[in-house]
Amino acid sequence: MTVFEKIKADNYEQIIFCNDTKVGLKAIIAIHNSALGPATGGCRMWDYKNESEALTDVLRLSKGMTYKASISNLPLGGGKSIIIGDSASKTPQMLKRFGEFVETLKGHYITAKDVGIDSSDLKTIKSKTSHILGIAGETNSSGDPSPVTAWGVYNGILASAEHAFGAKSLKNIRVALQGLGAVNYHLLKYLHQDGAIVTGSDINQEAIKRAQAEFGISIVSPDEIYDVDAEIFSPGALGAIINEQTIPRLKCKVIAGAANNQLATEKDGDVLLKKGIFYAPDYAINAGGLINIYHEREGYNRDKAYAHVAKIYDTIKLVLERSKAEKCSTNIVANKIAEDRVSEAELARA
Repeated sequence: MTVFEKIKADNYEQIIFCNDTKVGLKAIIAIHNSALGPATGGCRMWDYKNESEALTDVLRLSKGMTYKASISNLPLGGGKSIIIGDSASKTPQMLKRFGEFVETLKGHYITAKDVGIDSSDLKTIKSKTSHILGIAGETNSSGDPSPVTAWGVYNGILASAEHAFGAKSLKNIRVALQGLGAVNYHLLKYLHQDGAIVTGSDINQEAIKRAQAEFGISIVSPDEIYDVDAEIFSPGALGAIINEQTIPRLKCKVIAGAANNQLATEKDGDVLLKKGIFYAPDYAINAGGLINIYHEREGYNRDKAYAHVAKIYDTIKLVLERSKAEKCSTNIVANKIAEDRVSEAELARA
């Protein structure tokens, strides 16, 4: 399959291949759609098996950012970038060169943090471009995105619980929390404060010890988390974990969590609908980090940003209500809301 065949189906706007052999830079910037505003999305550094895998990943991620920004009603488009290579091999010269490529786009793409790229790396990139957000420790910085992402997920869980159980809080509601890392550690604080009964899992023993010491939660193995008898299953680790193998094992009424790309296929959303399981679409419920860094553009105010992120409650409520009214899976409903907003912007631009 040629590159144009890959990008045609989802109508990607622009793919930029960045190469500089002197500094060892091989990078791709993908702009999926900029109808709503400048394409925004983090830079990931990963040691891909091959260039085809790298291209597939950056395309998928950039499209996801379009949907995330759109359903959150942000004036941002969808973009993403990747640097091919082991993150341990990155150098200041490589990062600066990447910044120069970002700068050539003159704000059409705004970069930020992602896997393999930390705040110190972003500072190096910023020496060559002003089109960057989310640098912790700097003036007007929104800081670590984990706490605010968790705040958004918590509000999405509240909306899901109210829709499914008529609950106004999570007191005595059982939650199976998959993953106890950065975002879910902060989510666990909100769940604990609200009186939820949490069972967690993780592959990291230090994360498990911290969660048990601070919150006294029950722990099961990573595989056993799918079998936990709970009202809410909250994925916060790997993608594609809602699939034909795991769905029959779930005993929950709600799936709502921080992980990206939770459904293995769109059809899995139909299976959940038929089983009466309410699924909060991942890119809608975990959009807190994007909403948060958006506020840097107008002068960061934490209270204002957190209030905006809390509106994820309204987004999830809208998706669940439309799903019920239209008898359509929540992932398809969310896609339609996002796509309609982009289409309206494209018509206005035309």
